[in-house]
Amino acid sequence: MTVRSRIFTLGLALICLMAVASAQTTPKAPAPVLITSCGQSPGANAMNVLARRAGVEYTLKEDAVAKDLATKQFKSLIVVTGASLKGMGAAGVSIEDELKRVEALIAEARKQGMTVIGAHIEGMSRRSAGAAPGDNSDEMSIDAVCPMANFMIVRKDGNEDGRFTAISKAKKIPLVLFEKNLDLVGVLKGIFAK
Repeated sequence: MTVRSRIFTLGLALICLMAVASAQTTPKAPAPVLITSCGQSPGANAMNVLARRAGVEYTLKEDAVAKDLATKQFKSLIVVTGASLKGMGAAGVSIEDELKRVEALIAEARKQGMTVIGAHIEGMSRRSAGAAPGDNSDEMSIDAVCPMANFMIVRKDGNEDGRFTAISKAKKIPLVLFEKNLDLVGVLKGIFAK
């Protein structure tokens, strides 16, 4: 065997090992999925589009409440964090209303043994855009969801300050980071693969 073919074989083996390792570290979750928002930001609508592209069986209900789980048709819950004062105003709710709704929803999902996924897919711009001085509603939505999740899906630029990494380490919750929203299609395919 020549040096070149040995290097090629070794490289191929390394790629295979990396593929196996990444497949083992990707959290898994069952479908069908209920997708909702905590904070009425546009993130839930973006998740809707990306889940459709990924072929995930899901229902989007931005204002889902605990009784929406009464049918027991859902196996997983994705709560997209990110507060929008405009979105909450249009829905006629406050951040306090959102936090109470989502707390009860997650509690019911946990009671039913559902997989709860906390997602932040709008990046750092959502966490800082348009926030008035003293407005921490986006951070409140993260605190209400992510520490209660089985795992988190976060766009990498939304974790620039290490906020989600800190939650992951403190609570021992797996964290899946992705670069851009189109990459989330592949992430969702991996998570919900049968």
